[in-house]
Amino acid sequence: MELTDICARYDERLRTEDYADVDASANGLQVGPDRADVERVAFAVDAAVATIEAAVEADADLLVVHHGLSWGGFERVTGGAYRRIAPLFDGDLALYVSHLPLDGHGTLGNAAGLADLLELTDREPFGRMGPEHIGQRGRAVDPYAVTDLATLLDRELDHGARGVQVLDFGPEEIEDVVIVTGSGVDWLDEAVAAGADALVTGEGKQKAYHEAREAEINVFLAGHYATETFGVRALQGLAEGWGLETTFVDHPTGL
Repeated sequence: MELTDICARYDERLRTEDYADVDASANGLQVGPDRADVERVAFAVDAAVATIEAAVEADADLLVVHHGLSWGGFERVTGGAYRRIAPLFDGDLALYVSHLPLDGHGTLGNAAGLADLLELTDREPFGRMGPEHIGQRGRAVDPYAVTDLATLLDRELDHGARGVQVLDFGPEEIEDVVIVTGSGVDWLDEAVAAGADALVTGEGKQKAYHEAREAEINVFLAGHYATETFGVRALQGLAEGWGLETTFVDHPTGL
C-alpha cells in the first residue's frame, strides 16, 4: 500500500486536522518520503531509539506511534533528537504519529480502549481541550469496589510490574468513572465538577493527592505507558484489515 494512502486513511479516521491547534505534537507523517510502498507496519507507544531499532529489525517500512519526535519543531537535530532520527533514515523507516487525536477518538482511542476494559456504559466524551476532548466518561455495569477496580487494572495493564497506585479518597463503591489516559490528573477538577466517583489516568502529580482528598474522589494511577497501549493496538487492527503485515513493539516503561 502507498504510504500517503495509509496516512490519509489514519488522518481521516482520527480527525487529525481538528486537533492541530490544541496539540503540541506534529501529528500525521513526521518522517518519510513523498511516496513509498509499505508492506509491513510496526506499532509502538513511543518513538525512541529502542522502538525504532526494533521496528527496523522487524523489517518494517512504517512505524506508527502515540508519542512522536516533534513537539513544536526542531531547532537542531543533535543529541537525543539525532540519535532517534538517524536510525529512521538508516533503516528507511517512515514515522507516523497520533497523540491527542488517538487519546480522544470515540472507538479507537486510548480512553475508549480502557473504557472497553472496564465495560463502561452510557459513554460520553470527557476531558475538554479547546473544542475537543481527550477522554471518556461512563458508568460501571455493576459498581466496582475500590480494591476490585485496582486489581483489574493491575492485572490487565502492562505497567512493568510497578503496580497501580490508588488515592482512595472517594466513595467505596464506584459507578461513575472518568478516564483521561497518560498524564491526566490536570482534569481532576473537571472530574469533580462532573460528580464522578473516580478518575482513571496514567501518572500523577504531587498536588493531586491533596486535591483528591479534599474533593473526596478516587484516583487510579495505572501508568502512563500502560494506559496508552490501546490506541496504537487499535490502529494495528485497522492496518491488518487493509491487508498489511504488522508487528507490535512492546517496550513498557513502568511509568
